[in-house]
Amino acid sequence: MKSKTRMGNILLAAGALFLAAALLLTGSNLYETYQAGQASERLSQEVFSRIESQSQEAHSLSQAALAGGEEETPEYLRNPEMEMPVEEIEGNGYIGLLEIPVLGLSLPVMSEWSYPNLKLAPCRYSGSAYTGNFTIAGHNYSTHFGPIGGLNAGDSITFTDMQGNRFAYEVQVVETLEATAVEDMVSEEWDLTLFTCDLSGESRVTVRCLQV
Repeated sequence: MKSKTRMGNILLAAGALFLAAALLLTGSNLYETYQAGQASERLSQEVFSRIESQSQEAHSLSQAALAGGEEETPEYLRNPEMEMPVEEIEGNGYIGLLEIPVLGLSLPVMSEWSYPNLKLAPCRYSGSAYTGNFTIAGHNYSTHFGPIGGLNAGDSITFTDMQGNRFAYEVQVVETLEATAVEDMVSEEWDLTLFTCDLSGESRVTVRCLQV
């Protein structure tokens, strides 16, 4: 009888420890998500401010060109292979602002992909908005790319580069790829691809878009 009681107490203690660990992990994840949301909101505002400043400067140059009888063509149209302009903010490089209205998301996009960077904001994984093979990776925080699996065909997405050039896209398909399907992820077929890992971390929720 005593051994059964002792075993019961051990099982109860083990259960309590597992529950405490689960609660601690959940709390940690929620706090990390909150921090990511706060950081992306602050950085979005700064990126937007930089874009506005560059747009005003570009508009002034365009007006001057028109006054001189010339039509100003955006540089990226003259040279699509050019590097996307990068602005340094808080020690990191950013290439623009990604907006997904139906999800209420406005997110800065970092110029270089890395795991530490993903904790701050979505990152360019490959390609460019100028060449039509743009791939952006994001963490699955609810304040970052976590909700993108809920997008539907026809939903609108926009990306604005640091010079104020705006690119509009329409979602075509949402699919799930294996984490190892790197070649399938980077596809020339789509103008814009967004992806994030699912909750298991074994697959990638992938959103394919065409420019409109």
